Amino acid sequence: MTITAATLAPTTADPTLVLLTVEEAARRLGIGRTTCFGLIASGELESVKVGSLRRIPADALAAYVARLRDATVSSTRDA
Repeated sequence: MTITAATLAPTTADPTLVLLTVEEAARRLGIGRTTCFGLIASGELESVKVGSLRRIPADALAAYVARLRDATVSSTRDA
């Protein structure tokens, strides 16, 4: 069996990347590509343009998850 880069791509993540494609960001968050684009469009997930390309800063994922966690903690305190 021959293993190619294309075979490994969905499961391997390069932790040194500073900017991620929408697909890479979605995979890391465990959501779909369309949902990821929706988060970008609503401003919930930071993104930048590099020429005509849309990229998500790797640290923006951690910031987004932190906001989700804070919102969850706040809502459970209020309940």
